[in-house]
Amino acid sequence: MTLETDLLGVTLKNPVIMASGTFGFGEEYAGLIDVSRLGGICSKGLTLRPRAGNDGVRMSETAAGMLNSVGMQNPGVPHFIERELPAMKALGPAVIANLGGGDIEEYVEGARLLDGSGADILELNISCPNVKDGGMAFGIKTQVAREVVRAVRRAYSGPMLVKLSPGAENLTEMAKACEAEGADGLSLINTLVGMAIDVETRRSLFRNRVAGLSGPAIKPVALRMVWDACRAVSIPVVGLGGIAAWRDAAEFLIAGAAAIQVGTATFSRPDTALSIIDGLGEYMSRHGFERISDIRAC
Repeated sequence: MTLETDLLGVTLKNPVIMASGTFGFGEEYAGLIDVSRLGGICSKGLTLRPRAGNDGVRMSETAAGMLNSVGMQNPGVPHFIERELPAMKALGPAVIANLGGGDIEEYVEGARLLDGSGADILELNISCPNVKDGGMAFGIKTQVAREVVRAVRRAYSGPMLVKLSPGAENLTEMAKACEAEGADGLSLINTLVGMAIDVETRRSLFRNRVAGLSGPAIKPVALRMVWDACRAVSIPVVGLGGIAAWRDAAEFLIAGAAAIQVGTATFSRPDTALSIIDGLGEYMSRHGFERISDIRAC
């Protein structure tokens, strides 16, 4: 029996990947859990130049998850390649570099630098605000997403996931467009848009007014969108959104996902991913599955 997973030609020890923005660059958790057991680690969201992130409150717990407004604080792609990437590679799991940008040119230059850098997979985050289009995310309109994926595909020769936004006007059409423009796979969903209000000040808790909602509350939405995407495209889909236990992971795999990402649950229980790996192994033994891929889309 094996949990070994092929993702875009990259061999993972298992289908469990740590989601971008929830696991740092991996070393932050190395003293808490056996990081080497993970299938993969997505880096913090990277931009071409360093970003300080948002001021004010950045995170707030909700009844079934959390709101975050971190603002993609990161050291920039060049610093990542020089400093963080070698350390991530040394940990053992596959390295997935998550790339964002404020305009197509920034995406392209970041992708060009990452091409051949040693990262195993590029995860293109198209939920970033397009500064040349009034701040609307690249992942909202299919034509805009098509343009950025096409441009990055020309600059990056390695395996590429495109991370889709649940706010897309038409998710299945966007998934098809990304596939047509050269995406090797898709990952979804990114956070939903939420809000919290401080009743004492009678103002939004966050400087940007809204924030990203993640955690168990969004799992049913994420599962449905992954199901839809798997049936719209022929490329692999990585499912994420509210996965906090092995049963959640199994649901996404059964829905058609090739792998899954774990995020928010790690903040309250750092060993969540390891318990998911163990649980999937026990599930396979109980049902007589020889390979983790036997669960997929069954």
